[in-house]
Amino acid sequence: MPIELKEKMDHFREINWSEVARQAIREKTVILEKLNKLFSKSKLGERDIEKYALVVKRGVVRKHKAV
Repeated sequence: MPIELKEKMDHFREINWSEVARQAIREKTVILEKLNKLFSKSKLGERDIEKYALVVKRGVVRKHKAV
């Protein structure tokens, strides 16, 4: 972990960072499972799937920046 990030986290000692990470991982796995289910029967190629995954990631980033 970068020192700068660790210092920022240390500034907010009341935050349970393990839980924050756990929730982020849980959200990511839910998205990936949905993508797998969506594309499992698809005839799209690996590149197409990667392209759509990138679109989804960008949407998530935009959503979080708006908050």
